[in-house]
Amino acid sequence: MKLILTHEVDGLGSPGDVVEVKNGYGRNYLLPRGFAIPWTRGGQKQIDLIQRARRSRDIRTLEEARQVEGQINALTVRLKQRAGEGGRLFGSVTPADIAEAVKSSGGPDLDKRRIEIKSAIKSVGDHRVQVRLHPEVTATIKLDISAV
Repeated sequence: MKLILTHEVDGLGSPGDVVEVKNGYGRNYLLPRGFAIPWTRGGQKQIDLIQRARRSRDIRTLEEARQVEGQINALTVRLKQRAGEGGRLFGSVTPADIAEAVKSSGGPDLDKRRIEIKSAIKSVGDHRVQVRLHPEVTATIKLDISAV
């Protein structure tokens, strides 16, 4: 089955890529979740729009990615969340929360879809999360989460 990706899918591709996948994977996972749309000859126009939007938002060069990595690595992001006794958060910290906190701390504007949280952050304290800036560059955000 030939599909056009609308979101980044690990191990498969980026938005705007045309991929060939097994029928079940496409029909049961990618299409219902909105990660892809069926490929058609007229779909080339959609591919161009998706890729143009991605290029405007992505970090274009390796040099630019390394520069942003330096900014992020030098930054300690403080985030205040509601917490109960024992430092357990009400809910968890999301990638959108982290992206907003980085921006308000004077860091670069990050795409929340590029922030990788290995396990849910549900406690007060120091945490580290990864950000994929470029296929070759990954930065680490230092989070200091405190209770409100």
